[in-house]
Amino acid sequence: MQGRVSLSVGWITLFLMGTDLFVVSPLLPFISKAYKVSPTTTGWMVTVFAVTYSFSAPLFGWLSDKNGRRTFITFGLLLFVISNALTAFASSFLWLIVSRILAGLSVASITPLIYAIIGDIAPPNRRGTWLSIVVSGHLTALWAGAPFGTLLEYFLGWRSVFVVMAIIGTILAVVNFRTWEAIPKSVFSRNLLEGKLLRILGSVSVTTIWAISMYALYVYLGAALDSENRFSSTEIALAVTFYGVGAVIGSLTSGQLTDKFGVRKISKATLIILILILICLGIFFSSGDWIYLFLFIWALVGYAGFTSYQARLAVEYPKERGIVMAWNNTALYIGITIGSMIGGYVITKWGYPLLPYVCSVAAGVSFVLSTQKVQEAKKESAFSADT
Repeated sequence: MQGRVSLSVGWITLFLMGTDLFVVSPLLPFISKAYKVSPTTTGWMVTVFAVTYSFSAPLFGWLSDKNGRRTFITFGLLLFVISNALTAFASSFLWLIVSRILAGLSVASITPLIYAIIGDIAPPNRRGTWLSIVVSGHLTALWAGAPFGTLLEYFLGWRSVFVVMAIIGTILAVVNFRTWEAIPKSVFSRNLLEGKLLRILGSVSVTTIWAISMYALYVYLGAALDSENRFSSTEIALAVTFYGVGAVIGSLTSGQLTDKFGVRKISKATLIILILILICLGIFFSSGDWIYLFLFIWALVGYAGFTSYQARLAVEYPKERGIVMAWNNTALYIGITIGSMIGGYVITKWGYPLLPYVCSVAAGVSFVLSTQKVQEAKKESAFSADT
């Protein structure tokens, strides 16, 4: 029973964190109109969020290892409440940006620590299952949380979305504080990454480039659908739902494929297919209802690749698995940051239609880096066998 309660609290908390991240994209057109700024400028809401998260998440992870995770999760949720309330009632676009910086800081002290605390309390033979359950909460926000926020905007305005998240965050702050008991402090060796840091950074760089291929377009998806297809808020919500369902299905099914065919084959195959589907997305972006299918396939393939690559990292770094996964999470948000900046630049210079093709180039670069890492791993394995 305690395990079910812990998983439920972790799932709901990560669902809220995912909603806070993913709901901004479909709301960009309405926020732009409210503050009379361009969609490109409004995209900085995502950029500052991701930058703050990327730099602060490792710090909170280190502090929680020393001082316990429950305190920082509770602190993060309280800060989450403040940041979303400020987003809802920001009097200027500057204060809106400040609110998203605080939101990035809050989520950085929650999301990685939920993963860590579930890993701490899970039975060793079910740790992977427990983690996959709470991860599904984050991905479910793509097809449920973000569209719900868009529909809420339709009836009550975009500010109501952040008010509701602040209210739920208040409840979860109390629930999380009461749920998590004190977890024993972890003991890490300072020399654990000695000689491997550059290799690890090279490996997680694949995730960074992958994130660019997904988020350079996704960050501006709502604005692009509004501009190129004249979609209403309900149609944008439906498009994001198709994307989110594809992401969840792709993530869940890739595990079985990875187990059957191997982590390297699946991670490489999904990147190749991702390149092709992004090109098709560019060709058919203004094709009306067909866009729903292409968004579904794009997310299906993209997140299948992300999940399989995480499994590959777990296999290639068995002794440094926890640390590598933490850096991979940071690499993801760095990619989101760079992707949003590239997307904004492309929109300014050439418009929305070019975005899918730029993303396909990024997917190609990710594939090349991924292949290079396979060759390096094979060389290391051969060297180890000889010695």
